[in-house]
Amino acid sequence: MGSKLKVKCPICKKKTYWEENPYRPFCSKECKLADLYHWIKEDYRIKVSEINLLNNNETHLNKKEE
Repeated sequence: MGSKLKVKCPICKKKTYWEENPYRPFCSKECKLADLYHWIKEDYRIKVSEINLLNNNETHLNKKEE
């Protein structure tokens, strides 16, 4: 098995090796930092329904009352 798994960097789309890559799934430190920057700027978001947020708040409030 001489072939190594290659994946596309989610930022620049360049093909990079998965194994022995300290920045995986990114191809470089720059792409890893670019992804972090997108999260910090809130370009990326995880959708959470309002109902889930309300349920979580009620759970936390109930635990504090106990």
